Amino acid sequence: MIRLLVIAHVLGGLLTVFAATFLLPLAWSLAVDDGAHVSFFTSATACLAAGALLWAFTRRYRRELEPRDGPLLVVLGWVTMAVAASVPLKLEIPGLSLTHAFFEAVAGLTTTGATVLTGLEHLPQSVNIWRHAMQWYGGMGIIVMAVAILPMLGVGGMQLFKAEMAGPMKESKLTPRITETAKALWLIYISLTAACALSLRYIAEESWFDAVCHAFSALALGGFSNRDASVGGFESPAVEAILLVFMLIAVLNFATHFRAVRARSIGPYLRDPEARAVLVLLLGSGLALGLYLHWQGQYDSLAESLRHALFNTVSLGTSTGYMSQDYAGWPVFAPMWMLFLACVGSSAGSTGGGIKMIRSLILVRQTARELGRIVHPRAISPLTINGQIVENRIIFAVLGFMLLWGATQVVVTFLLLATGLDFLTAFSAAVAMVNNLGPALGEFGPTANYASLSAVQAWLLTLAMLAGRLELLTFFVVLTGAFWRR
Repeated sequence: MIRLLVIAHVLGGLLTVFAATFLLPLAWSLAVDDGAHVSFFTSATACLAAGALLWAFTRRYRRELEPRDGPLLVVLGWVTMAVAASVPLKLEIPGLSLTHAFFEAVAGLTTTGATVLTGLEHLPQSVNIWRHAMQWYGGMGIIVMAVAILPMLGVGGMQLFKAEMAGPMKESKLTPRITETAKALWLIYISLTAACALSLRYIAEESWFDAVCHAFSALALGGFSNRDASVGGFESPAVEAILLVFMLIAVLNFATHFRAVRARSIGPYLRDPEARAVLVLLLGSGLALGLYLHWQGQYDSLAESLRHALFNTVSLGTSTGYMSQDYAGWPVFAPMWMLFLACVGSSAGSTGGGIKMIRSLILVRQTARELGRIVHPRAISPLTINGQIVENRIIFAVLGFMLLWGATQVVVTFLLLATGLDFLTAFSAAVAMVNNLGPALGEFGPTANYASLSAVQAWLLTLAMLAGRLELLTFFVVLTGAFWRR
C-alpha cells in the first residue's frame, strides 16, 4: 500500500505538469475562435486540480523510486494521462462514447494513430491540434518529459527512463545526468518538428494548420491526420516527399541524432548498424514494391508506381500509418509485406513501434551463431553488434521478448475472432495495435477506421496499444504475482 501511495504522489506531480499541455489547443481555439476553448479550459483546470490534490494528500510518502517502481509508474502514468487527454474529446465530439474517447486518446499518446472518428475536416481546429499534439507528446514526450521533471519533484528518474526507453540496451547514457539527456533529446525533437512544419508551410505551401498537425504526427510516427483521406487528401507529391524524409529521420535512434549533432558529422549514422539496416530495408522495400506494382500494372507509369510505393511503404514500415493510396487494393503481397515491415522497421530509441531493428539484428546473428555451433561445436563465437559483444543476458531478454511479442498477437487475434471479426481483420488489427501502426486490413483497412468497434473490441485493442507502446515486458510484468510480493 505504501508503495502505491509513493507512486500516487509522483502521478499527482505528473498530472499537474500534464495540465499545461492543454494550453496549446486552448490558445489555438481562442486564436481561430472555433468555440472549443471552454472544453480545453475545463480539462486543464480539472487535470491541474486532480494532480494538485493527489500530490498534496500523498506528499508525506515522497521518497526515491526503487527500480521495481518504474514499470508500475510507467503503466499507471500512461493510463492516467490517457484518461485526462480523453476529456476534451468527450466534451467536444457529440455522440462519442467514453470507451471510444479513451481509445482515441490512447491511440494518440501511444502514437498508434488508429482513430474512431470520421468527418475530421469538420472538427474544430483545436480538437485536431489536440489529437496531433497528443501524438507529439507521446512520441518522445510524456515519459522523457517526466524524467526531466521528476528530479524537481524529489524523485530520481533513471528507473523510469530504463522502464520506458525502447530497445534491449537501455543502460548507455548520452550525458552524465538523466535530466540533461532528456533536455538534449527534447531539443532535437522540437527542432526537427519545427523544420518539418516550416517545410510543409513554405515548400509544400500548406496552411499553418495542416503543417503543424502533420509535423506533430510525422515526428511522432503517429499517423493522425486532419483529413479522413489522410495524406491522400492533399494529392501533393511535395507533401509526401517532405513527410517521407522526416519519417525516415524520426525512425532512427534519437541517441544517434544527438551524437551526430554533437560531433557535427554524419559519422554516427554511418557507424550505426541499426540505422543502416533500417534505411536499407525501408528504402529497398519501397523501390522493390514500386517495381512490383509497375510490373503488375497497378499504375500507368513507373514514376507513379515508385512514388506511391515509396511513401506508403515508408509510412507503414516506420509504424506511422499515413495513407496516400488505398493499398488494400494492391496485390496482396504488397500490403502484407508493409504490415511485416511495421513489425521490424523502427530503431530502438526512435518514436516508432514494433520489435525494433536492433532486436532483429540480434536474432539474425544469434541464429547464424547457432548454425555455426552445429558445424563447429567447440568454437567460441561471441555475438557482436558494431564491434561490441552482446551479453548473453541481453540475448535471452530478446528471446523472451520475441516469445511474448508473438504470443500477444496470437492471443489478441483469437480474442478478436471470438468477437465475430474475420481472420484478415482480426490478425491485421492485432499486428497493427501491438506494433503501434494504426491502420490494418479488412474492416479496418486504409480507407476505413475503427468506428465500428464494439466496446469489448475497443478495450481489447486499447490494452494491445498500451502493451505494445510499453514494449510488452514493462506492461506485463506488473501483472505477475512476483512483482507484487515483497
